Amino acid sequence: MLAVLYDVHGNLAALEAVLADAQGAGADEWVLGGDYALFGPEPEATVARLRELPDATWIRGNGERWTNRPEDAPDNPVVPDAIRACREALGAGVVAELGALPEQATVGGTRFVHGSPISDVRSFAPEPDDDEDAELLGDVSGGRLIFGHTHLPFRRRSADGAVELVNPGSVGMPFDGDTRAAYALVHDDGTLEHRRVEYDMAASAARLRERWPGAGWADTVARRLEQARMDV
Repeated sequence: MLAVLYDVHGNLAALEAVLADAQGAGADEWVLGGDYALFGPEPEATVARLRELPDATWIRGNGERWTNRPEDAPDNPVVPDAIRACREALGAGVVAELGALPEQATVGGTRFVHGSPISDVRSFAPEPDDDEDAELLGDVSGGRLIFGHTHLPFRRRSADGAVELVNPGSVGMPFDGDTRAAYALVHDDGTLEHRRVEYDMAASAARLRERWPGAGWADTVARRLEQARMDV
């Protein structure tokens, strides 16, 4: 059984809860969809824990790209300072290694990308859009496409009905108003299951503020954890 984990964002407590749930359900293979460390309270420990997983396929998210190449990242009140903190925590070697991961992977006939086949920062919305779906699909014309980036779990058909679009949600920083960690399981018969797992979200938020006291970016991210929303 395949477990699909996206957008962990250095939240080790959420990751451990998801791993326990997935392994209890019988998961023995993993796809890791990017954004492993940036913005979280435990970036280095999170990457180390993910490295322990057997039979894991890794792809790169915008978080890894930005951390490796800060000049690519947006200049706003949160991102540059968070990148500096993450780079210091991970060290140059790990930053470069994560930045060199592939952008996409195919496992069991399913394409996995971070945002969409054409971009790691542009992704699909929960509701179909004829023009946007057609552009974002790139060369994908059928089957199942799994992606993340928006931290919103959903499953739907593309606007033309040809592609099953699946966002498993975010392990470490959900934005759908539900603070539980989100991920997906793909059963051996191909059935996909969205799952949510309780963890000590308050402790993760507190750890962010404790580790980087007075840092505006850390407080903003902590509030996002507490409210499970982006717009805080």
